Amino acid sequence: MASYDVIVIGSGPGGYVCAIRCAQLGLKTACVEGRETLGGTCLNIGCIPSKALLHASHMLHEAEENFAKMGLKGKAPSVDWSQMQAYKDDVIGQNTKGIEFLFKKNKIDWLKGWGSIPEAGKVKVGDDVHEAKSIIVASGSEPSALKGVEIDEKVVVTSEGALALSKVPKKMVVIGAGVIGLELGSVYARLGAEVEVIEFLDEITPGMDGEVAKSFRRILAKQGLNFTLGAAVQGVEALKTKAKVTYKLKKDDSEHTVDADVVLVATGRKPYTDGLGLKELGVEMSERGQVKVDKHWATNVKGVYAIGDCIDGPMLAHKAEDEGMAVAEVVAGKAGHVNYGVIPGVIYTHPEVANVGETEESLKKAGRAYKVGKFSFMGNARAKANFSGEGFVKILADKETDRILGAHIIGPSAGDLIHELCVAMEFGAAAEDVALTCHAHPTYSEAVREAALACGDGPIHS
Repeated sequence: MASYDVIVIGSGPGGYVCAIRCAQLGLKTACVEGRETLGGTCLNIGCIPSKALLHASHMLHEAEENFAKMGLKGKAPSVDWSQMQAYKDDVIGQNTKGIEFLFKKNKIDWLKGWGSIPEAGKVKVGDDVHEAKSIIVASGSEPSALKGVEIDEKVVVTSEGALALSKVPKKMVVIGAGVIGLELGSVYARLGAEVEVIEFLDEITPGMDGEVAKSFRRILAKQGLNFTLGAAVQGVEALKTKAKVTYKLKKDDSEHTVDADVVLVATGRKPYTDGLGLKELGVEMSERGQVKVDKHWATNVKGVYAIGDCIDGPMLAHKAEDEGMAVAEVVAGKAGHVNYGVIPGVIYTHPEVANVGETEESLKKAGRAYKVGKFSFMGNARAKANFSGEGFVKILADKETDRILGAHIIGPSAGDLIHELCVAMEFGAAAEDVALTCHAHPTYSEAVREAALACGDGPIHS
């Protein structure tokens, strides 16, 4: 029986970052992982492979739509799907091997197998039981099931199956207009598939700033994605090589069917805690299956903590990473901190969509007085030169103090640009602080400064 200061269960972004930080703080650390590779869902079958396919398909789009405009003549490349899959797999391999290297460098033991907690202070992996002063559950999440829909990962798929289809389908139906559905839908639309997105709500990307969501939907529709909103899926019938999706429109209760070669079920994710023995241990769980924790990520069972997708909050890799670092500090006797008000969200379509903090809807609901500063990328020289003029930057600031309350960007490199505003918000900055900061020309970031100027006397280039 091996004895550790900390055992982390799960090697996704939350788990592996937590393990590394624990080791850096001088704690004898082990990490339990049942997959053949480290990195969890994100690196193996989620964030990383999807970004590889998004990048490859965007390059194809550029070649087809914009190369000739720049004087780059010639036939647009054809799609070698097996080579694209090999490229995606190579990207996964580079990242997962990188974590393995970091574990060795930091002297973290990888306990290979699926873990459970038979009693406080003990973790069972296979036939071996290990002792630990602190146990951190970072078990992640899995796709949510849709009632009456059977997944085979060939014709009816989750995001995992959608990343490894045998060929590009002619027709794909995506159930759910959230981040995963839109990212993967846009990949296959660029690769030539006809894509129809069916969403239960009346707008895409629930929880996003309303103005941004409407603009985003219009842009994606121009790119060829078809949207059926306000529709409740009744069932999916998998035939030999195709599937039939039945749905009801909420506005008139009319029933419709649509055929597809592939149906992607992207209706969200749920905590993955099966087999951990949490219920038997007496760990408190929420009605939604999340592990309940206090402000220090501790469960009600002494010495057992939880982070990431298996607890409350947005299911984002970087949120899990922040919690992983913070809980490592806590178990090492230091103060851990996560500012949940400044966690950005990004959708990696083209254009990208990014947000942080409050939306107009949340501010109105709270009765807060605010002002809006907006700037279109059509007024940004770099964006125009790169055929990326669609979209805008929107900053929400307190009407009295000018303090930045939220920011929303739809446009080129939105996922990188949002962090200027995250840092500003972390420091409690006013929109004027961003407006007074010199931004290099010509860069996309100038649009952020112009939106900040729009919170005051007005932008220069609009």
